[in-house]
Amino acid sequence: MSDRVAIIGIGWSGFRPVTPEYSYKELMYEAARRAYSDAGVDPRRDIESFVTVAEDFHEGTSIFDEYTPDQLGAVLKPMHTITGDGLHGLATAYMLIKTGQFSLVAVEGHSKASNLLTPDGVTAYAQDPVLNRPLRMNTHFVGGMEMNRYLYESGSTQEQCAQVVVKNRSNALENPSAPFGADLSVEDILSGPPLSWPLGVRETAEHADGAIVMVLASEEKAKVLSETPVWILGAGWSNDSPGLENRDWSSANYTKNAAKMAYRQAGIYHPYQTIDFAEVSDIYAYKELQSLEELGFFQFGEAGLVTEEGLTHKDGDFPVNVSGGCLGMGNLLDANGLARALEIVLQLRGTAGPRQLEGINVGLAHSWRGVPTASGAVMIMSN
Repeated sequence: MSDRVAIIGIGWSGFRPVTPEYSYKELMYEAARRAYSDAGVDPRRDIESFVTVAEDFHEGTSIFDEYTPDQLGAVLKPMHTITGDGLHGLATAYMLIKTGQFSLVAVEGHSKASNLLTPDGVTAYAQDPVLNRPLRMNTHFVGGMEMNRYLYESGSTQEQCAQVVVKNRSNALENPSAPFGADLSVEDILSGPPLSWPLGVRETAEHADGAIVMVLASEEKAKVLSETPVWILGAGWSNDSPGLENRDWSSANYTKNAAKMAYRQAGIYHPYQTIDFAEVSDIYAYKELQSLEELGFFQFGEAGLVTEEGLTHKDGDFPVNVSGGCLGMGNLLDANGLARALEIVLQLRGTAGPRQLEGINVGLAHSWRGVPTASGAVMIMSN
C-alpha cells in the first residue's frame, strides 16, 4: 500500500450566480486544464483514474460519467461517478491511491445550478417517496424544522446564527471566487425575509455555478511533481437515517461519526489543539454552529457563544470559513465539499491572497450534502 497521499494540483472556474456563456462541460474543461497545469501532468499520459461527483437529478441525465471523459482527458481511462459530495470523491481517490494500484487520480465536481428551472422541486425527490414526498414539503421547510430543534436543544440563538452570516459574507469580500460577499449587520439578517421559520432567506446560501478539479498523487509521485504538496492525514464519512421520522433532529451524528473516522486515521485526539482552522458546511447558517460542535471543537451549545466573541473570525484563535463558506461562495451542489477542500489547500500552500492565515499547518474540511440527507464527510490535511 502507498504510504501517504497528497493533493498536488488544483483548478477551478466559474463561481458566479449564473454562467450563460459557459456549458457545464466548458466549466469542467477550464478547471481541469488549470489543475493539470498546476500539477505538471498530462491527463492522457499520466493520470490513471478519474472520479467525478454528480447527481443525475441535478444534471438532467442518467449515467453521468458518460458525459465527463472528453473534457477531463479521461477517454479510454477508468472513469466513474460518485453520487455524493465532493469530499466523498476526494476520499474515493485517496483510497484508490492507498491500494497501491494507482499513483495519480483526478477528482472533479461542479455545479450548473442556473440550469435548474425548479431546484427545490428537484431536491424534493430526495425525500422518502412513501412517507414524506406526498406531503409536498419544500426542502427548506425541513431545514427550518431542524434549525428550530437545534436552537431549542442547544440554547443557541437566532442572533448567533446571524453572526455566522455576517462573518462569512464579510470574509467573502476578500475572496475573488466568492460572489456573495457583503458588509452586513445582525439586524440586516434578522430583518430579512423569512424562508421557513426560524430560518431566513439571508441565512441560506444562494446557488452558484462553478467547477473544481484536484489531482491526487502517491507520496513517490508527489515528491517528484510538487514543491508544495498538501498531505491528506485522514478522511471520514457517515450517513444517518435517510428518514425524517427516525433521526436525531438536534444533532448531526453523521458529522460526529465522520470526524471520528478521520481523527482516528490522523491520530488526532484533541482536535481544537491540533487543527489550526476549518472550512465547514454553512448551507444554512445554523449548520456551521452545529457542525463545529459535532466535530469536537466546542461543546454542545458553545459554538454560537464563541462566534459572538469573535473566536471563529479570520483574526480569531480558530478561524472558520475564511473563504466565505457556502454563504459567501454559493451553494455549489455536489461541489461544495471540494470548495471547502480548495480553501484548505490554498491556505496550507500560502497562496490564499489577502485572506491568508499565518502560522497554520493543519486544516479540516467538512461537508454536508444538504436537506433532506443526513450525509457528511470530513477530511484533514497538512502542509
